Amino acid sequence: MINKNWWEKEVIYQIYPKSFKDSNNDGIGDIQGIREKLPYLKELGITTVWICPIFTSPMVDNGYDISDFEGINPEFGTMADFDQLLKDANKLGIKVILDLVINHTSDEHPWFQEALKDKESPYREYYIFKEGKTEPNNWRSIFGGSVWEKLPNEDTYYFHAFDKKQPDLNWENPKLRQEIYGMINRWLEKGIAGFRIDSITFIKKDQDFSSLPADGVDGLASCKSKTRNRPGIERFLNELKEETFEKYNCVTVGEAPGVPYEEYGDFIGDGGYFSMIFDFNYSDIDVESGSDWFKRTNWTTKEFKEKLKRSQEVLQANGWGANFIENHDQPRAVSKFIKPEFQTNEAAQAIGMLYFFLRGTPFIYQAQELGMQNAERKIIDQFNDISSIDNYYRSIQEGFTPEEALGFVNQRSRDNTRTPFPWDASQYGGFSDTTPWLSMTEEYPNRNAQSNPVLAHYKQMIALRQHGAVSDVLTNGTIVFLDNVPDNVIAYKRVLKDRVVYCYTNLSDTEELVSLDAGSIDLFLNSHDDLVSETNDVKLHPYQSILFKKINEVNGNGN
Repeated sequence: MINKNWWEKEVIYQIYPKSFKDSNNDGIGDIQGIREKLPYLKELGITTVWICPIFTSPMVDNGYDISDFEGINPEFGTMADFDQLLKDANKLGIKVILDLVINHTSDEHPWFQEALKDKESPYREYYIFKEGKTEPNNWRSIFGGSVWEKLPNEDTYYFHAFDKKQPDLNWENPKLRQEIYGMINRWLEKGIAGFRIDSITFIKKDQDFSSLPADGVDGLASCKSKTRNRPGIERFLNELKEETFEKYNCVTVGEAPGVPYEEYGDFIGDGGYFSMIFDFNYSDIDVESGSDWFKRTNWTTKEFKEKLKRSQEVLQANGWGANFIENHDQPRAVSKFIKPEFQTNEAAQAIGMLYFFLRGTPFIYQAQELGMQNAERKIIDQFNDISSIDNYYRSIQEGFTPEEALGFVNQRSRDNTRTPFPWDASQYGGFSDTTPWLSMTEEYPNRNAQSNPVLAHYKQMIALRQHGAVSDVLTNGTIVFLDNVPDNVIAYKRVLKDRVVYCYTNLSDTEELVSLDAGSIDLFLNSHDDLVSETNDVKLHPYQSILFKKINEVNGNGN
C-alpha cells in the first residue's frame, strides 16, 4: 500500500546550490558538487534534499528569476548532470524536491520578451500590463521601489511584486495557467519527489489596483495587503493541486506568508492545497516586518514561546507543519536567537533541539548543522543580496545613519546563510580551489565539517527521531506545551498513547531552575556535557536543552 503521508517521516535538507560545493573550480557551487556530497548527507541521516533553483536564469535574484523553467543554468551544469544526481540520490534512499517559482519569471523569459516586442502579442496576457502616463498606483515592491516599471517606448507599465527583472505572471489568464501545469507535470514525471513552492500566496492580486495610504517617506505603501493571499486565490490553488500534485504521490511545501491561522485548514487540512506550509510568525520575531529590517523588536523568550506554541497548536489542529530555524532568506539561528557572549557549540545544539523535536517535518538548512554564525561585512558593496542592498538604502532614507543601516543589514542579510559551505579548514574551506562568488564566513577555519561537535549532535538528533527507541513518539505524537516553567524556558511534551517524551530548553543567558515533578529521568539527549539536578529539580545552564522521559510515568499524566 502506498503511504500517502510519507513526508511526515522525512528529514529535509535545504541546499543552496551556488554555495554548497564547487566541482569545477569556477567559484560557484554546482550539481556535480551536490552529487559529490551525497554520502555526507546520507551519513548525516537526511532522507530528502530540497535544492534551491537550478533553472536557467540571469541570476538577478540568485535563480528565483527563471528564464527557462525546464532548462538547467549552465553555471550549475546540464540536465544530464541533474539526471545523474537524481539517480545517485535515489540509490542512497534520498529523495529530491525542487523549488517551484510560478508567481513570476525573469524579464529574459521568452514569454516576456515576446510580450515586449508586440503589444498585440498573446504573451501580453501572460503578464500584468497597464497603460498610462504615470504609475497605476503607489504600491511598493518587496525589494523596494515601485511595483511598476515603464516600458521604454510605450506609455505602458508592467507589474513586479519583487525585483523589476522579475515580472509577475498573470494568473487570471487560463492559458498561462495551463502552461504552468504542463511544466510542473513534466518535472514530476522525471521522478522528483515534489516541490517547495515559492511565494505562492502572491499569485492573486486585487484587480482594482487602487492606491494605499503611504507607509514610508518614499510615499509608497507595501504591496502585501493587495497582492498576498487575496480573495479568489483558492480557485487558483485548488486548480493547481487538481491539475498537478494530486496526480502524483508527491510532497508540496508552500511558502505561504500572509495566511491567517483561521485559513490553515484550507492550506494543509484534508483536501488542502499543500502537504505542509512554513509558518513565519515566530521566525520573524526579531523584526516588525520581514521586508523592513530597520524595524527591529526587543523580543523576549516569553513572546517567542507564545508564538511558537500558537503556531504548533494551529498546525496540529489543521494538518502538518514544516519546522525550521534557518533558510536562504533568514540569518543564522545562533546569531539571531542567542546573546553574543553565549554563541557556543552547546547553544547551537540547544537551539537545534528546541525546534527539531516539534511536531512536523524538520528542515535543516545547509551548514546549520555546523553551528554557523552570521558573516559580518564592513561595507554595503560586499553584499550580493538585492534585498540587503534595498534595506540599506531604505534605512538611510528613513533617517538612520549609514552605520546603523549596515548594522541592520548585517543582522538580517540573506547573504548570512548564503556563504559557501566550509567543508574543511583549507583555503576557501574546501568549497572551491578558487575565490568563491561570495566571501566565506570569517569563522570557517575553526568551524567546518571536520571534527565538528555540533555536526555530531545533529546526527544524534536525526537518529533519535528516525530510528531511536522513541522515534514514533517524536514523529507521530501530539504536542503539548507546558506552562509550569519559568518564562525563559520553553518546554513541551510529545505524547503517543501512554508514552511521553519531554523537551526543555532554556532560551536565555541566565540559569533557570525547573521542577520536573519526577523522581528520576531517562535522558535521551543533552546539549551540554552535564545536567545539574537536585531531587525533583534541574538547573538548566544558559541555552541548555534536554530531551528525556520520566521513569515510571504512566498514561502521559506528567506535567
